[in-house]
Amino acid sequence: MEFGLSIAFHPLENYLPLAQAAEENGFGAVSLADHLIYPGAFSVPYPYTDDGVPRFGEFDPFPDPWVAITAMAAQTRRIAFYTNVFVLPTRNPVQVAKILATADLFSNERVGLGIGMGWMPEEFAAAGQPFAARGKRADEMIEILRLLWSGEQVSFQGEHYQLDAMRQVPPPRRQIPIYVGGFSAPALRRAAHNDGWIADLHSLAELEGLIGKLNAQREQAGTAGRDDYRIMAFGCTDAYDSAGYRAMAAMGVSVATTMPWVLHGHPMTPPLAVAIDSIKRFADEVISQC
Repeated sequence: MEFGLSIAFHPLENYLPLAQAAEENGFGAVSLADHLIYPGAFSVPYPYTDDGVPRFGEFDPFPDPWVAITAMAAQTRRIAFYTNVFVLPTRNPVQVAKILATADLFSNERVGLGIGMGWMPEEFAAAGQPFAARGKRADEMIEILRLLWSGEQVSFQGEHYQLDAMRQVPPPRRQIPIYVGGFSAPALRRAAHNDGWIADLHSLAELEGLIGKLNAQREQAGTAGRDDYRIMAFGCTDAYDSAGYRAMAAMGVSVATTMPWVLHGHPMTPPLAVAIDSIKRFADEVISQC
């Protein structure tokens, strides 16, 4: 099992040193969050907390993840980068294909596209995209991404998108992996048909149950036998030490993503020196034991 470092909400000047510290201390990936806006008012509650209040605030920074990833990739050599998660249906698929291909080429194939369907109508309105049918549109978007990444002249005729014959250059040297976040039944089905699944914050028991549902969907989707399929999870709410992470690995988790400073009693965005010290401590106490 690899370990991922979440750097969500950190000041932008911390991104490069955090990525470098993660690489130097045995982390396999850095994950970045994504939102386009923070609205003046929410029309719907946040779906991932009991009280409906978002885990982020109005002034928490959300830099464009692909610009940030390209900057960090230029200052690192090995560590991978993925979004957790990119709100795909707020974007145009042709533009996303171009951005991802470019980022993957400049990073030497270290990019992964982790996607979510979104929950905030205001964000879709700001981007000029419909909130309705966003899941069906995302499925078509994924098809378009893979077509354009082939480097061939392609066309697409779907319910939501129609593209005349075109070629996008330069294409990536590979099909960039697409991971799907969420734990609803549609999210698990969509994840089963792609390259991996991204979990949320769960207990070990909850995660095990969700992985069981995912694996059943993978059997139907024909992805159960894929060695490159990835299950990516935040550290579980009751997994704080190497034993807990080994339990996650035994369930089939490929990447355990964490903010080690939070495990050590610090806030989500501590001073840079504190964050780097926590990265080193986590490497000594957990990564070396897993």
